[in-house]
Amino acid sequence: MTATDMPPAETSATVFGDLAAELPLSEDGTLSRVLYRDDRVRVVGFSFAAGEELTEHTSALPVIIQVVQGRLDLVLGDRKTQAVPGTWVHMPARMPHSVYAVEPSVMLLTMLVADRPGAPAAPASDG
Repeated sequence: MTATDMPPAETSATVFGDLAAELPLSEDGTLSRVLYRDDRVRVVGFSFAAGEELTEHTSALPVIIQVVQGRLDLVLGDRKTQAVPGTWVHMPARMPHSVYAVEPSVMLLTMLVADRPGAPAAPASDG
């Protein structure tokens, strides 16, 4: 069952038992698919063949990148980093960034809708 087959998030949990299975790798090209959306977040899964890339661009919203499988080279503003499974990245809105798949890879992109007035602030980071 996919997230789109489930009842609205307000009445049910959304569970993906195997994210990599939701985004099969191809030998060439890039696949993107909306896995979940509500009024607060939109989660898009990407699968990349080795050598594929998303050239430099920006997002109007803050985003979180999570690597599920593979290895990606990320350029985040002026910072270059390599992302592997377990890597978590938060980027503010309008930060120029690019993604290059060093090997076949699966990535989650979570777009964060702007906070509503009166919404609780995010907890402070200890790190």
